Amino acid sequence: MNVDFKEFARKMEKTLEHLDEEFGAVRAGRANPKVLDRITVEYYGSETALNGVANISSPDARTLVIQPWDGSLLKDIQKAILSSDLGINPQNDGRVIRLVFPQLTEERRKELTKQVKKYAEEAKVAMRNVRRDGIDYVKKLKKNSEITEDDQKKAEKDLQDMLDKYIKKVDDTLAAKEKELMAI
Repeated sequence: MNVDFKEFARKMEKTLEHLDEEFGAVRAGRANPKVLDRITVEYYGSETALNGVANISSPDARTLVIQPWDGSLLKDIQKAILSSDLGINPQNDGRVIRLVFPQLTEERRKELTKQVKKYAEEAKVAMRNVRRDGIDYVKKLKKNSEITEDDQKKAEKDLQDMLDKYIKKVDDTLAAKEKELMAI
């Protein structure tokens, strides 16, 4: 009998997606609209994502331009950016907000590299927890005599292989992000 691991694979895939989101929010000296994904603005009484109330464009490699659809939101957007952990001072000209990304210092690059390594390690831990849940599931099947001992061993090996595959993806994603951070 084959044990179905679709649910566990889906959880690992979700962890990988979350890691991509975390990496996207780490600014690498280049203007990337993804760094604004976590910023929300109060709009008609509810918290709304910044990209839901404004057009965000990148005219060059170091600048983001935020053009709200409703001009009255300029001050709120500026406040939201200032209170975020972006560390960039928004420039408001009355029509649009400009974010100019400074060149990263060597020290800041190393800090950001440590941060992305931490995110990658958290993703690996989450994936190991998924594998552990999978192994518990397989042991329960064996205990209930739904699978044989050979099936159990094969299922545990399949889980380990799946984990190894996803951890390699995390390592590859981390290596790409580190390279991006260290590029001048």
